[in-house]
Amino acid sequence: MLHQAISYFQFLLRSGNAHGLHSPFVFGLYTHVINHRGAFAAFGAIEARRQALRQSPQVLTVRDFGAGSHTGAGRQRPVRDIARTAAKPAALAQLLFRLVNHFQPRTVLELGTSLGLTTAYLAAANTRARVISFEGCPQTASVARQTFEELALPNVELVLGNLDETLEPALKALPEPLDFAFFDGNHRYEPTMRYFEQCLARCTEESVFVFDDIHWSAEMERAWVAIQAHPQVQLTIDLFHVGLVFFRRKQPKQHFTLRFDSPLDNLLESTRRLSA
Repeated sequence: MLHQAISYFQFLLRSGNAHGLHSPFVFGLYTHVINHRGAFAAFGAIEARRQALRQSPQVLTVRDFGAGSHTGAGRQRPVRDIARTAAKPAALAQLLFRLVNHFQPRTVLELGTSLGLTTAYLAAANTRARVISFEGCPQTASVARQTFEELALPNVELVLGNLDETLEPALKALPEPLDFAFFDGNHRYEPTMRYFEQCLARCTEESVFVFDDIHWSAEMERAWVAIQAHPQVQLTIDLFHVGLVFFRRKQPKQHFTLRFDSPLDNLLESTRRLSA
């Protein structure tokens, strides 16, 4: 999409790296977590599942409550195409793994399950965490459940239905604060801001929110700017494909735009997603 391509070049012009980072918290997070190059034991099994899904002949009737797809995909979609174009690339999913592994949240929410690959990374990163994932499409949810069963991830709870109707009751039922949330359920301004505000009511200053595709459209960029300006938000990190949000009250309000140094194969995958 042209908008994303333009946004990406603008991002490259204004983004930086570890040099010149004066925040010890951000410097440590960026060098030791975001740009960590090592592999974890859980990666192999999840990526094997990804490859199996990319070869699956199964066709799903997809029900999409979100903003749709840049690819113009219809309701009848082969699983292999979803795994190739809609599932998060390994580099981004493994970034989420490292964040959960680092912060060790007790409660993790994922707004948008898809085939369950990113969910698997979230759940495998801290097997003691309660991971609640929301999916609107019954047939897609069925494939995700197969993913969780195959990877032996009993700490995942899948909530089926329209996120507009399922998120608020799930948040009210939480016995603990919301420690970590990944927002990938609706790429439009109003729902994104509404879900953000709903989750904000259950967060603490130690919570971490991650927003997917913050430069996906002008609407999502507007949402990202509004989130950065929110009075409870103290610190944000724009990595182009995702945005990280922190509420640390002792932290001065700052916004960082940093390059995510993926390995070459993952960088090529991210570039392909931009042009899809």
